[in-house]
Amino acid sequence: MEKLNFPHSTISLKNKENKPYIFDPIRKKWLVCTPEEWVRIYCINYLIDFLAYPASWVRVENEIRVYQTLKRIDILVVHPKIGNLILVECKAPSVKIDQKVFDQIARYNLEVKSKYMMLTNGLNHYFCKMDDQNKRYSFIETLPKFNGI
Repeated sequence: MEKLNFPHSTISLKNKENKPYIFDPIRKKWLVCTPEEWVRIYCINYLIDFLAYPASWVRVENEIRVYQTLKRIDILVVHPKIGNLILVECKAPSVKIDQKVFDQIARYNLEVKSKYMMLTNGLNHYFCKMDDQNKRYSFIETLPKFNGI
């Protein structure tokens, strides 16, 4: 798999039936290691190991309803008192982060109402903070660490 632009993290990998598998620490199961799953697991570790969010706050691949259609969100960090804190959209490294991807996470966030958003393909990361009063997002340098919330 391709080297990603995240801080170093310990990732559990194994081969089974000639396929690479990666361990998801949130769902506690081995998954086929697709390029998007590779990015998702690194991103989960980034949120937990580097930004220090509790693993118990992290939700992976939850379903939401957007305009009467079921969608799956990649990662959602949920604060037990504040609510939805960080919505993350992960793409494979080969996928360019463009306006279409921004529109996708913005649509999801209309339903989720998260305070922060992150878009990543593992190589490029974009972070946004929601301005609820003006119903728009602004780009920020990085997500706040857990103790900064």
